[in-house]
Amino acid sequence: MAPPGISSSSEENPNFLHSKNIVVLDGGFATQLSCHVSQPIDGDVLWSARFLASDPEAVIDTHIDFLRAGADLIITNTYQASIGLFVKHLNLTEEEAYALIKKSVELAHTAVERYLQEFPDAKKPLIVGSVGPYGASLHDGSEYTGAYARSTPVETMKAWHVPRIDALIEGGVDLLAIETIPCRAEAEMLVNLLKDKYPQTKAWLAFSVAQDGKSTAFGEPFQETARACYDLNPDQLVAVGVNCTAPRLIESLVDGINVGRSTPIPIVVYPNSGESYNVEMGFTKTDCAPLSSYVAKWLDMGVKGIGGCCRTGAEDIKAIKREVEKWRIQNNVSEV
Repeated sequence: MAPPGISSSSEENPNFLHSKNIVVLDGGFATQLSCHVSQPIDGDVLWSARFLASDPEAVIDTHIDFLRAGADLIITNTYQASIGLFVKHLNLTEEEAYALIKKSVELAHTAVERYLQEFPDAKKPLIVGSVGPYGASLHDGSEYTGAYARSTPVETMKAWHVPRIDALIEGGVDLLAIETIPCRAEAEMLVNLLKDKYPQTKAWLAFSVAQDGKSTAFGEPFQETARACYDLNPDQLVAVGVNCTAPRLIESLVDGINVGRSTPIPIVVYPNSGESYNVEMGFTKTDCAPLSSYVAKWLDMGVKGIGGCCRTGAEDIKAIKREVEKWRIQNNVSEV
């Protein structure tokens, strides 16, 4: 039998492109991983990616936690992964670093296999390759500001991204999550890179944003930027949206984004728990509404994919899944 909230089906998992479909993403990988490891994760220059090498079973178990909670897909543990960081901080060769990024996909496949052995009637989950921003490699919080865009040539960012994307695709992901991108320049480069180098690969694009609820983290108009990026490559982008921000900001960011469009952009959102992040102090402020309390409103606005980012775990995804199912029933929307 499938776990509660997951429909049993032999069909392939639906995609974002269907107008009636809703997809439940997974949550914050490092948050859930902390249930399986004793070593601190926050503050590590490699963040959760270190455990690809040091504790692969914990990585697999974390993926399975999210699948049991009702996620329709799992995202590889590669947000912080790059050839250069693995060479520097794990003392690997470039070839070994490349292989470790590929291994992240292998671990995700193993998680799916074990999950389907446990729940043979469940839909086969998708495996999504996490492609975090160039700024994540700088370990200075600049993925939340985009400050590096002022001094880093786009070609430098591109050269950094290509081998990690190569490894994820070679490893066998179903699609990519280009996520926490703070600036239009990096986003457009990646969208064009998909078209030029990876024409058979689908992806979604999620931005990190400013606290004003209307701008990218770098200060560009969010909706204008999102529309422009989607229109560069609508055949390969399955969704555009926001991640790693406060849930209270989502409505102002995405409301009205499809007004006047003949073809709506599928929207994906996976915010943090609502706590604030400071590079020195970490996450603070714990008095925030549950992420699941926002789900119905987002679905009413036409959002197609919902999950969690930092400080969200399997229990949060389970709650999101319940709210999605409740909304489907109330709105007479069947699962596609």
